[in-house]
Amino acid sequence: MSPQYCVTLSDVQEAHRRIQGLVHMTPVMTCSSLDALTEHKLFFKCELLQKTGSFKIRGALNAVKSLQSDKHTAVVTHSSGNHGQALALAAQIMGIPAHVVVPSTAATCKKSAIRGYGASIVECEPTDESRAEVAAKTVQKTGGVLIHPNQDPAVIAGQGTIGLEVLQQVPGLEALVIPVGGGGMLAGIAVAVKAIKPDVKIYAAEPLNADDCYRSKINGILTPNLHPPITIADGVKTSIGPNTWPIIRDLVNDVFVVTEDEIKSATRLVWERMKLLIEPTAGLGLAAILSSRFQEKARDMQNIGVVLCGGNVDLSSVDWLKPLSSN
Repeated sequence: MSPQYCVTLSDVQEAHRRIQGLVHMTPVMTCSSLDALTEHKLFFKCELLQKTGSFKIRGALNAVKSLQSDKHTAVVTHSSGNHGQALALAAQIMGIPAHVVVPSTAATCKKSAIRGYGASIVECEPTDESRAEVAAKTVQKTGGVLIHPNQDPAVIAGQGTIGLEVLQQVPGLEALVIPVGGGGMLAGIAVAVKAIKPDVKIYAAEPLNADDCYRSKINGILTPNLHPPITIADGVKTSIGPNTWPIIRDLVNDVFVVTEDEIKSATRLVWERMKLLIEPTAGLGLAAILSSRFQEKARDMQNIGVVLCGGNVDLSSVDWLKPLSSN
């Protein structure tokens, strides 16, 4: 009997139909110098060019459009930034208010963007527990419905549409490397890709400082981060959860962890070689591919996809830009 997950291929296909025309079919780009460096043919799925600057609009829009509008007057979520922006835009498109619980440590540019899409911000402490607690209180206060950033099945299905597109854009795909935080994108893509083309390997990439997915796979049980991770990859600080874990456990072939220096180096390589302003979280995939363990494991593979998940860079952290911001 096949395992029962919270999302199926048909859910992802329905999400694709639901959001089609409202989101971009993002391009797949290549880079000969990075191919030479890694000794693989790399195909970069450019979700940094997606609306709101990340893949998150796919899941947020699918979730909001799935609601029975006559029963819900607002939506609520908690987010380090990218999902908050996406839900804010999705709610704006559907004409309902959005309330986003954001860690006090979130990038200023992401908070500004959330407000720019018309949502209200509620700040919380930078822990998974505080995010969930403040979000629950906000639901009670506003009467809205909670749309979880990575465990909501409609969100997971929406993110899985990336997998449908990649298979169409790269017919000879052998493996796909995907950053993982809460696991919504990883799980959605895994469900879609493995159902259509089961021989494609699905690999996750995460920071060594936030390695709950790696430890969960090693231990065979869900093993969340015990403390708020400290990593430049701020989009993956949250842990995988009860809905994404079974999919990751069964369908993800391996998880690769990388250091902070490796993330920075890979991000810089994409900036310099591809002229794409990705955020550090999006550098995780290339960092994993450059690691010695990946090179050993994928030695015989040629066509490898890499999800560049977002481009919401906090430019205020770039030293040489600071004088310009004061003028």
